Amino acid sequence: MARKSLIQREKKKQRLERKYNLLRQSLKKEMSEVSSLDEKLEIYRKLQSLPRNSAPTRLRRRCLKTGRPRANYRDFELSGYIIREMAHACLLAGVTKSSW
Repeated sequence: MARKSLIQREKKKQRLERKYNLLRQSLKKEMSEVSSLDEKLEIYRKLQSLPRNSAPTRLRRRCLKTGRPRANYRDFELSGYIIREMAHACLLAGVTKSSW
């Protein structure tokens, strides 16, 4: 299980990303429409002034149940070993463990 502080930090990044998403998109759109280099630099400075943790590339997918940052399945939003445990307990519909 991940430390609680790491999970809370990731939630804070998600909140920041949602907060600044529209502003970031509008600045990027404005930058693509402007042809002057000076205006592009000014828009770039505005983009750089936004908080670092508001960038979508700094987000990390985590398991909903344990907070584990690796081996996550997007369909279930769970880590691999949690999916395995749930499949063994017949908690996931349509998922069976193969055996031969």
